[in-house]
Amino acid sequence: MKFAKIDFINLLPVTVYMKKNIKSNQLKAIIEYKKSYPSAINKKFKKRSVESAFISSIASRGEKSLDYGIIARDEVTSVLLVPGVYSKDFQSDTSNALAKVLDLQGQVIIGDKALKFFHENDKNSFIDLAKAWQDKYNLPFVFARLSYNKNGKLLKKTMKNFNKRHIKIPQYILEKYEKRSGISKKNILEYLTKIDYDIGIKEKLALKLFFKLTKEKGIK
Repeated sequence: MKFAKIDFINLLPVTVYMKKNIKSNQLKAIIEYKKSYPSAINKKFKKRSVESAFISSIASRGEKSLDYGIIARDEVTSVLLVPGVYSKDFQSDTSNALAKVLDLQGQVIIGDKALKFFHENDKNSFIDLAKAWQDKYNLPFVFARLSYNKNGKLLKKTMKNFNKRHIKIPQYILEKYEKRSGISKKNILEYLTKIDYDIGIKEKLALKLFFKLTKEKGIK
């Protein structure tokens, strides 16, 4: 199974879980080798050079997916818009589409750099896009879905016992991400409390609405 992972803090619990539960050293090496940012992973998935990945929600339309994703049920603090002239984040597809769906103009920032921006700037200087969506539609927002084009049974078996609440991030991993991102371990752990992964009824309603709105606006 060729699995690609988004190399952002928001998937740390999943990464730790998979490393612990996948016994094959070859597969562990593949997971590390195929890491990248969301829009690049979307392209790899569409070209079928990877078999499974957390791909952007907008790219998951029509793809086979499990009921796991990257979900915000309140503010997310890692998907921001700085009001002004529209400028998309090349690393994202869904967040750029979300800004357009919400009719918001400005610079889209995602991932670890957005989280760092959140902690270093005045909270009135940006808009949290997940919170803006929830304020408007009273629904969570699903930024990515765990999709696959091959080996679905193996992926489902691998993720079967995943539970965010049971995952403890080792200190050496937190220190690695703290050094890389410039975000403190305390803020990383606080941020991870804002991220969920289980797609239920409300999340499916949110996805359906998001797909409808993007279609109406001609966003692919």
